[in-house]
Amino acid sequence: MAKIPATIVTGFLGAGKTTLIRHLLQNADGRRIALIINEFGDLGVDGGILKGCGIESCSDDDVVELSNGCICCTVADDFIPTMEALLARETPPDHIVIETSGLALPQPLVRAFNWPGLKTKVTVDGVVTVLDGPAVAAGTFATNVEAVDAQRAADDGLDHETPLSELYADQVACADMIVVNKADLLGNATAALVARLRGEARGGVQVISATQGALPADVLLGRGQGAEDDISARHEVHHHHHHHDDDEDHDEDHHHEHGHDAFESFVVDAPEVTDPAAFASKVADVIRSHDILRLKGFASVEGKPMRLTVQAVGPRVDHYFDRPLGEDARGSRLVVIGQAGLDRAAITQALQ
Repeated sequence: MAKIPATIVTGFLGAGKTTLIRHLLQNADGRRIALIINEFGDLGVDGGILKGCGIESCSDDDVVELSNGCICCTVADDFIPTMEALLARETPPDHIVIETSGLALPQPLVRAFNWPGLKTKVTVDGVVTVLDGPAVAAGTFATNVEAVDAQRAADDGLDHETPLSELYADQVACADMIVVNKADLLGNATAALVARLRGEARGGVQVISATQGALPADVLLGRGQGAEDDISARHEVHHHHHHHDDDEDHDEDHHHEHGHDAFESFVVDAPEVTDPAAFASKVADVIRSHDILRLKGFASVEGKPMRLTVQAVGPRVDHYFDRPLGEDARGSRLVVIGQAGLDRAAITQALQ
């Protein structure tokens, strides 16, 4: 049985995690998505925002709130039983999205997917870290650092302060994709920040800019990282921590335009493939040189009756035969997805 993919969304308070998830649910393209939210106190604001969204693909009982402690401190008591209950449903979700509290470390959560009850049923599809672009560019990490510090000062249960810079480093180190949000407020400084973050992140991690967290579902989901299997590569800064969180994502929308025009996708039709391995490495080269986010599609291979499926997330290209071609025409058909401004002619020529 295929494992159910789970996406972990991390990032500081106010970075825009809830907005990103709400946009994802509204553009889920028929996927049944369950949501686990680590909300603090009795506010239930994020849950209220998402439950009230009136989206068919996400009914109220698909939204689970964990409000009695930070998700990375209460993995065993809280998170594991919640996951087991979701997986035991008669109709389990197609995809699970987990929104961590702003001060949570992603690493302990990723490690929890190796628990015996979860390991065989669910996998970490990817860790998405959402950053407040203007704040990170200014070196403060969060728009309202005073609010974070005031919250911590008021919290008697906090015996250890993890500096924001260490939490930020952990969230970046664990990421498979880094979303530099509020790019509309960064303007021309966006490219320099994206380039800097690429240098800070692990190799092959995608760094992309967004406005209002508006990213296509195909870019966020279906990454297939299996993060629980390479936890040691997601370097962890060691620190003990007990912490609470404060209200997050109450930043007003600066303007309500949808950020979809920041992304584009197009189809490339090409002749059939002679050598699948050579074709995969050519695809990887094209992805690198044109900064393509996702590439997926099908191809026929000379002399073979089976259809070749091609899936690429960043520079990692998977290809496998999935079924007989049957009536399908021979040749290749690939969908290319990236940020606006792709050189379609050059990409098409390179793939053909």
